[in-house]
Amino acid sequence: MGVALSKDSIDLGIIVEDEERALHFYRDTLGFDYQGAMTMGDGSVMHRLMCGTSLIKVRQLKPAPAAKSAPGGIGVATGYRYWTISVSNLDALTKQCADAGYKVTVEPREIRPGVRIAMVEDPDGNWVEFLENA
Repeated sequence: MGVALSKDSIDLGIIVEDEERALHFYRDTLGFDYQGAMTMGDGSVMHRLMCGTSLIKVRQLKPAPAAKSAPGGIGVATGYRYWTISVSNLDALTKQCADAGYKVTVEPREIRPGVRIAMVEDPDGNWVEFLENA
């Protein structure tokens, strides 16, 4: 028997270097719905944002972890390298991210008939893929 899901989406935890920069990207630029903050047992704050029905948890640890993820995207290292958000406004969203100063690592392009993607780097160098179906 496989996993017995009790929710139709995922919760994603992102440990960040600077929570205000991360919130500016996820809440202010991408427009994720800010649900609030929770103080954790270690004194850090977990910010909760909704991306559709998925919960995105942004947290800055104090003190900061000694190790950092390998920078770069898909071909640089193993492990979680990017995550995908399905959108209906790929070009406008990519431009909005670029205009806000975020690095567009993959410009909007068609990867197969009727499917286009773009990728943007968040303030910590994590890649976020935007996918648009025609």
